[in-house]
Amino acid sequence: MKKVNVLLSSYNGADHIKEQIDSILNQTYDNIELYVRDDGSTDGTLDILKEYEADGKLVLEQGKNVGFIKSFLWLVRHCGEADYYAYADQDDVWFPDKISMAVEMLDKEENSDKPLPLLYFSNYNICDNDLNFVSMHDKQGVEKHPDFANALVDCMPLGFNSVFNDAARRYIAKDTPKFSCGHDWWTYLVCQGLGKVIYDNRPTVSYRRTDHNVSAGGMSFIKFQIWRFKKFFLNDYFSNIRKMLREYEYYYKDELSKKDKKMLALFTHKRYNFIAMIKKLFYPHRFRNGIVDELMVRFLFIIGKL
Repeated sequence: MKKVNVLLSSYNGADHIKEQIDSILNQTYDNIELYVRDDGSTDGTLDILKEYEADGKLVLEQGKNVGFIKSFLWLVRHCGEADYYAYADQDDVWFPDKISMAVEMLDKEENSDKPLPLLYFSNYNICDNDLNFVSMHDKQGVEKHPDFANALVDCMPLGFNSVFNDAARRYIAKDTPKFSCGHDWWTYLVCQGLGKVIYDNRPTVSYRRTDHNVSAGGMSFIKFQIWRFKKFFLNDYFSNIRKMLREYEYYYKDELSKKDKKMLALFTHKRYNFIAMIKKLFYPHRFRNGIVDELMVRFLFIIGKL
């Protein structure tokens, strides 16, 4: 049975982290090792983690507060070796067969002669703070089609629903980004550009929507638009994306296909480029799945934000 390392970064998660850890330890898949890096918690999180550590149920690293992205990337570099790796957030609860489902689909894509970066991500259930079911993120029968163009403007896989192989981990550990907008986004870019990304329409996680969530999943439409406006127009969000894509280009442009290399080059100009804007604006395929999201992205091309 192939080994799976679960990587969890914690920060002031005492309210829910025990429930998440138990759901990881109680997976139907047996060969799992849990690595936790605490990102400078000031509540009772460390006390909870130390109890599990004392029982030999997880490997714990007590760290200074560096933010969740750097904390997760530290785990990628310093965890033990395995065949597959899964990101885990502290507030959620995994379905018992989450890892079994991921390994089954990843195994079908593995090529021992030429290992390529592989990423699996799944559908999930959106729940309230008490883990009561609210909705399924993607309706049954709806299939996502991740591609390289999408990976440049959107992080379709989220950390908590992602599992990736050792080939992907080696790329991430070797070329750890300085300007990543997310550990999950960087993993998506690596696997989409250099390997393959697999989507599973079956839900594998109960995603707990709290006031402390970093992502916007599960918000009402109005709240989501307000959140998006603040994020897109009142800070340097897109400046950070451009820095991330330029760094990605620096590391991997010679390993990309000719088509993907040309697409990436449209997003890495340091100044507004009219020709690049026109090519992106009239790109014949969608960058995003949703119509509103797609219109927003095209508008951002026009004004030079992205």
